[in-house]
Amino acid sequence: MVPTPPRSAATVVLVRDAPLRVFLQRRVAGMDFAGGMTVFPGGRVDAGDRVERMDWAGPEPQWWAARFGCTSEEAGALVVAAVRETFEECGVLLAGPDPVDEAARDDLVARRRSLPEVLAGRTLRADLLSPWARWVTPEGEPRRYDTAFFVARLPEGQEADARTTEAVEATWWRPTEALEHAGRGLLQLMPPTRHTLEEIADHSDAAAVLAAARNRTVPTHRPVLRREGERATVVVPGRPELRFDLDPGTLE
Repeated sequence: MVPTPPRSAATVVLVRDAPLRVFLQRRVAGMDFAGGMTVFPGGRVDAGDRVERMDWAGPEPQWWAARFGCTSEEAGALVVAAVRETFEECGVLLAGPDPVDEAARDDLVARRRSLPEVLAGRTLRADLLSPWARWVTPEGEPRRYDTAFFVARLPEGQEADARTTEAVEATWWRPTEALEHAGRGLLQLMPPTRHTLEEIADHSDAAAVLAAARNRTVPTHRPVLRREGERATVVVPGRPELRFDLDPGTLE
């Protein structure tokens, strides 16, 4: 069977201090993809996620392309999608200098306007994002994504909220606490989320996370799903430490 081609997507790991925390959302259980999972804000790239006619501050698309191993056009769309999805899903806008009202956020969610249209006269702040990793959904899954993971510090004066129809709750977690809750079965984490939380937990504060992002080579993880009856395991070839036993129903 020919594998389903993965769709481009972007995820943003929002971090803040006092102490180091990450923003996580628990998705609605009935959603087609990752229903009931606790995830970072993010989603697939849309046709309107284009850099043309946008004011842009920070590394150009060519720079992002070199980090994520894709074309400049694809990289630009990933950055735009990262900013759009973060605004749609938790109200944090990586752009400025002026704020955008909630009506603009609603228009984005309803696809009445694209992000370039919403940000007319404002600047997209690519400099507030840093590349972290790239994860590709295993072959054989009906819904597949090639997801760029970014990290970003919560901008001063902004707050992340839970005003989205895609999640039933959203809050800031200490990475170690989220992992502990997952270990006790109180949270469901997909392998990319779990591994990213483990990596973030190694750092003392948001500045250390951003410094690590600047200094690391962005890895591309292509997991493979292995099933044995009701048991499912995700492994990453060449990375024996990246092995995840999945709970029954995780991939449904």
